[in-house]
Amino acid sequence: MKGAFSNAQQLFAEKNQNLILPSHTYGVVSGGDPLHIPDLTWENLRAFHKKYYHPSNSRFYTYGNFPLEHHLELIEEQALKKFSSIPVDTSVPKEQRWSSPREAHITCQLDPLSPDPEKSTTVAVSYLLSDITDVLEACALSILGTLLVDGEKSPFYQELLESGIGADYAPVVGYNGYTRESTFAIGLQRIHRNDVEKVKNIIEATFSKVIENGFDSKQIEAILHKIELGQKHQSAKFGLNLGIGLLPCWTHDGDPLLSIQVNRQVEWFKDQLKKNPKYLQEMVRKYFKENSHKLTLVMSPDEQFDKIYQEKEDAKLNEMLGKLSDKEKKNLFDLGKELAEVQSLKEDVSCLPTLRIEDIDRQLEPVKTTDINSNGTSVQLCIQPTNGVTYFRAISSIASLPQHLKPYVPLFCSVATKLGAGSRNYKDLSEEIDLKTGGLSVSAHLAEHHQRKDLFEQSILFSSYCLDRNTSDMFDLWSDIFNRVLFSDTNRLRTLVMITAAEISGSLADTAHRYAMSYSGAMLSPCSALKEEMFGIAQLILMKKLAEMSEFDLIMTYLKDIADRILTRDVMRCSINAMPESIDSAAAATEKFLQSLNHSSSPTSDDSLKFFGKDDEYQSKTGRVHFEFPFQVQYIAKSLPAVPFSHPDYASLQILAKLMTTQFLHREIREKGGAYGGGAVSSSNLFNFFSYRDPNLQRTLDTFNEGSNWAVSGDVSQQEISEAKLSVFAQVDSPVPPGSKGMRKFLYGINDETYSTYRHQLLDVTKCDLVRVAEKYLKSDTNAVTVLGPSNSVTGNSPQWTVKRQD
Repeated sequence: MKGAFSNAQQLFAEKNQNLILPSHTYGVVSGGDPLHIPDLTWENLRAFHKKYYHPSNSRFYTYGNFPLEHHLELIEEQALKKFSSIPVDTSVPKEQRWSSPREAHITCQLDPLSPDPEKSTTVAVSYLLSDITDVLEACALSILGTLLVDGEKSPFYQELLESGIGADYAPVVGYNGYTRESTFAIGLQRIHRNDVEKVKNIIEATFSKVIENGFDSKQIEAILHKIELGQKHQSAKFGLNLGIGLLPCWTHDGDPLLSIQVNRQVEWFKDQLKKNPKYLQEMVRKYFKENSHKLTLVMSPDEQFDKIYQEKEDAKLNEMLGKLSDKEKKNLFDLGKELAEVQSLKEDVSCLPTLRIEDIDRQLEPVKTTDINSNGTSVQLCIQPTNGVTYFRAISSIASLPQHLKPYVPLFCSVATKLGAGSRNYKDLSEEIDLKTGGLSVSAHLAEHHQRKDLFEQSILFSSYCLDRNTSDMFDLWSDIFNRVLFSDTNRLRTLVMITAAEISGSLADTAHRYAMSYSGAMLSPCSALKEEMFGIAQLILMKKLAEMSEFDLIMTYLKDIADRILTRDVMRCSINAMPESIDSAAAATEKFLQSLNHSSSPTSDDSLKFFGKDDEYQSKTGRVHFEFPFQVQYIAKSLPAVPFSHPDYASLQILAKLMTTQFLHREIREKGGAYGGGAVSSSNLFNFFSYRDPNLQRTLDTFNEGSNWAVSGDVSQQEISEAKLSVFAQVDSPVPPGSKGMRKFLYGINDETYSTYRHQLLDVTKCDLVRVAEKYLKSDTNAVTVLGPSNSVTGNSPQWTVKRQD
């Protein structure tokens, strides 16, 4: 949990929940406050587990088209039959409502990525709302919460985000329906400490304005359209997400079936608006203006935060140690040795149900696609049962983009649909996007060639989906963005830069192991080097620099230059997934869109020249780099050179990475070492070791090396190899929704034949293959190591390490 509390945003969210709902389960840290974890006894832990981790306290959910009877038989035979029913009361009482608002202040670590140390305060005002088992009221409050904060035309976006007082919304903003009684929070982060009262006054004034003026009907229509589209859009984890969506209401003794009857809820909501046009305004008055159960939480950084925390931890441990006799200390030491021995034993997993390798079909079900040429642009068509939704993707190459512009590609992607286009300013464009589509997405797309190690694609991916009836409108929006983006409002750009910088910075503590792997990989692979520039620590530093700027004319010029160079059909390929009855009209709309685009050059007949290239100036290197950040734990990565996707050894490295994670690294790094997680990941051209929220830097670095030796020893059983294969196939053969069929070919150039070969290679991996690739790739002296975390003696006192401090 130390790692969790290294994240200021997570700390704020945790404390906010503890304080707004203080009297029961939400008033404590469910994962355990590190300062209180030592108070937990073995007896209490075991008693808690015995009482609550029991079938009597369980809920079973199934989704799919398998016969239900078989599921019920398994549940009975494997679980219920082996236990006797016990009474378990997990009900959460309603919070006693406050008679007056409350305020609180907490401290956190300094933010090394803050562009202005004077503006490092966070403030949020939270309100306790209604019982979530009242499904209809919860639906209305959820829609109201969205109306208040989402989109450029929402009241709080205009009054708070565009005020220039702060950089972004506070971490807990919006409606939260996961606790017994729902909450709503609104606030800002990265504000000056003297502006707290100003933010509170804006919040009150905004609620008053909403009560007086209400909401524009188009805003309500856009949200209802989003709900309708969400009902039809099929994701890969639809069944899982449906089950997760049931849990809040279900676990608090509500009717789970009512909570998923979305159409009924929406019709009820429409009926309320029809009966009472001021229905939403009255809700704002009831739940916000006249609600005394209101918490104002302020968080500010403290230079002594880590020191104070460490002193408390040391005092706690010293107090506990001081109460132990010599005999008790020896007993603890002996128990620790016994635990280490138990942790080293191989677990007997034969009692667990599992699939067999023989259950995996060696034949890959092909995905039929058709490629057409539209005035020199390749368009892939894929007919699928998309439930009345049309899916569009386009890839535009940035290979010819000047090097000085490439670091700004992520920013371009972030703002391209948010500056306004054509006759619409950014607010009207945002509203029209919500009215007609599920969103217009723009992102950098970097991919290694699946056969050649020296080639990689560098491009931008445009994607969107809409109801079939809105296909023409969707392409009209894309046409405006490609042809007539409004690169003029530098104040708007400044707002977007501040929001983006705050979002990236806020995510660091939760994803720092990925940043570590990114930087290590950049030392060994040209594609990874560009990924690091666009998605890694280099991008973090660039966004911090941009957020510190006062003038944005030059940056706006860079973005316009990027648009002029890449938003053309000559360096583009497209794809459409749609229903049989919609594919022709979608293809026609795509052709019309392409015809509206500019030409940058004469079309080339060799698509590979458009999208794949090499970096002749790139040179790999080895190194050990430590980026100092004020975390309480380390995030560690080690990268080694590997092979591209179509290489015969790629499949063996995939199995090896999974095998090392489950059979060695997890045990050594997490169970023995105390890290939150760790393992190995094999990807195109790289093999990575990593650890996450890790208190033991040197031990983990040694474990990485020991892991390589373990792999070379071949000390694994055939059952363990089979389990690793099954685990890999859980990803390889994971469900692909209709809207994403054919994307492996479109995005990465990997056709069904190539992928089928890869699947066969996975199935045929032997122990000898694993030992061979471990010896060949994991024992290499060519490797790179990166650490993100606090200063330490391991890196600080060694000339082998380069230490980079964030000023």
